[in-house]
Amino acid sequence: MGLKCGIIGITNTGKTTLFNCISDTKVPTSSFAFSTNRSNLGQVKVPDNRLQMIDDLIHSAKVVPTTVDIIDIPGLAKGSSKGEGVGNSFLSDIRNCDALIHVVRCFDDPNLPHIDQTIDPVRDRETIDLELQVKDLESIEKRIQKLEKAARVGEKSAKKGLEVVTTIKKHIENFQNVRTLNLDPEEEESIADLMLLTAKPVIYVCNVDESSAVNGNHYSQRFTQSLGDEKAEVLTIAAKAESEITELEDQQDREAFLAAIGLEEPGVNKLIRSAFSILNLEVFFTAGPKEVKAWTIRKGSTAPEAAGAIHSDLQRGFIRAEVMKFNDFINLKSEAACRDAGKLYIEGKNYVVEDGDILHIRFNV
Repeated sequence: MGLKCGIIGITNTGKTTLFNCISDTKVPTSSFAFSTNRSNLGQVKVPDNRLQMIDDLIHSAKVVPTTVDIIDIPGLAKGSSKGEGVGNSFLSDIRNCDALIHVVRCFDDPNLPHIDQTIDPVRDRETIDLELQVKDLESIEKRIQKLEKAARVGEKSAKKGLEVVTTIKKHIENFQNVRTLNLDPEEEESIADLMLLTAKPVIYVCNVDESSAVNGNHYSQRFTQSLGDEKAEVLTIAAKAESEITELEDQQDREAFLAAIGLEEPGVNKLIRSAFSILNLEVFFTAGPKEVKAWTIRKGSTAPEAAGAIHSDLQRGFIRAEVMKFNDFINLKSEAACRDAGKLYIEGKNYVVEDGDILHIRFNV
């Protein structure tokens, strides 16, 4: 399944630098506000050491990680929802994302002027939130008008729908994001087609200078405190330093650079894993002589649904799944050993796939 993350934020926060850290597409950066008129599209391979551990035992022809689509959305500003700055054309790009990576500027750089003159990540977040809230209010008000009309002609579901959207409207008018409102699954489903911008799960990235890569700084600390009870993940990443690391061809040089700034792994690796977590995703593997491959599914997916992630024919003609647990396979070192030890399980249509499962799908169409 495809996963699409949008990188958003005020202009000149380092969004494109972060994009270049993680994407297979490299684009130029600029110190000028609103220097681009289009979103940048890229793809990132999801880091997962388990793939290589599996391949070390079976020596496939290739190793294929799962991927995430990344969209670098041009910097927004006050009034973007009304056409200011780059205008609101990019808000539709945000609407089509599954999750948002909100980059806030937590570094000083006289050569990269801030559009509001001063560095204040709390203010910047509030600016972006307000622009997204304005667009969501427009969508909600249109839905209210539609439901009021339906209620007048006696449509039974309209009354319940009105209660939900009216509650959401009041929440937004109090400058709150929809994702902080406790909606039950039925209520969430009733507004899913609106694709509300502030309902999308978000990861905040405090973009800091190199010296603050490990512990952050006073900007990032103040920003984290400002979130209060909002249950959002906050990551500290030195995007400029990590972009320089990605330019190094030698892996040992990369590891040395990371160690020099106090990191065991790139912060962007944590970012991609966090995106999986907030979207309730997990990975299963297929392994054979041609390839070892990772596949993305929703947590709670059944074996036929996992088969469908590979190909629709596998789901349609699903018979059974042969399942090995990752740890069992690594410890026993082969499929034959897992079978002999009773660690290769035959599962049917009701089996719920777990993260790290190694599957072989039997099917007939």
